[in-house]
Amino acid sequence: MELSGPAKWLRIYIGERDHWHGKPLYAAILDLLRHEGIAGATVHRGIAGYGASGAVHTTRVLQLSVDLPVVIEVIETAERIAAVLPRLREMVSQGLIVLVDCEVVHHQAVRRSGVSGQS
Repeated sequence: MELSGPAKWLRIYIGERDHWHGKPLYAAILDLLRHEGIAGATVHRGIAGYGASGAVHTTRVLQLSVDLPVVIEVIETAERIAAVLPRLREMVSQGLIVLVDCEVVHHQAVRRSGVSGQS
């Protein structure tokens, strides 16, 4: 599906240690998004950050953290985002979910053939 025009930019900020039913939360969220037909999602692992607790999480050798920040980004139609938001709110017990209006000016999907598990 090609996406163009008005859209929503969803960003989910969580911690690397966050889990959902025994699975890393970011992986569980990706599974949900894919199952619900969301066009795509990207997970970013941060090198440093802090949140409401004020605790700094970093990859610096002397302050090695096992709970680095993770951001999941999605750009999709408002309707599809609205459909998954209730479930995401349930899954993200500690973190931040941000939704921003945006405009998709170019989207060209990569077409892969003959590769198992990819479309």
